[in-house]
Amino acid sequence: MLRSCYRPLERCFGLRFGAGGGGDGLWHMDLKPHASGDYSIAVVQANSNLEDQGQVFTSPSATYVGVYDGHGGPEASRFVNNHLFPYLHKFATEQGGLSPDVIKKAFSATEDEFLRLVKRSLPVMPQIASVGSCCLVGAISDDVLYVANLGDSRAVLGRRVSESKRSAVVAERLSTDHNVGDEQVRKEVEALHPDDAHVVVYTRGVWRIKGIIQE
Repeated sequence: MLRSCYRPLERCFGLRFGAGGGGDGLWHMDLKPHASGDYSIAVVQANSNLEDQGQVFTSPSATYVGVYDGHGGPEASRFVNNHLFPYLHKFATEQGGLSPDVIKKAFSATEDEFLRLVKRSLPVMPQIASVGSCCLVGAISDDVLYVANLGDSRAVLGRRVSESKRSAVVAERLSTDHNVGDEQVRKEVEALHPDDAHVVVYTRGVWRIKGIIQE
């Protein structure tokens, strides 16, 4: 599920994962410059085994930010972390710039390659079939902010209600949650698995894939 968000860059904040440090599973990074402004980050590790990944890529022409919420293990989020941005760069170069089509192609190519890895690895690592990852990407190119999301991660823009530096900041949602709690998504999953009557199950008050995850 993709959205192209047309916003003046002065209103957009960049993020970065992977640097800085702190105790009790908390990491942070002070403001640092990138092509479209400054960014900072704060990350809280919720689980003892960190299954999530995040990254930022900057160049004079574009800034990419990715947040990958893994589940069942870290393999899928690590794979996305290593492969999605190279595909974005490859397809953007081939098609003369970033676009919704470029982002869709990069998502699909990354997923297809991961599925090939799963099939090759199944005989020696059967648990890899149960891992997965949400994928949330923000990209700024030519003064346009693109937001793409698969899963239930969410992109939020902090926007001042006035030009004053002391003005309050309000949250503006930029992405659409993509999970089986949404009827359309639920129907898509059921259509992809017509022979599995229990691919989507209502349990503990929410819809879940196989009764386990919501993504």
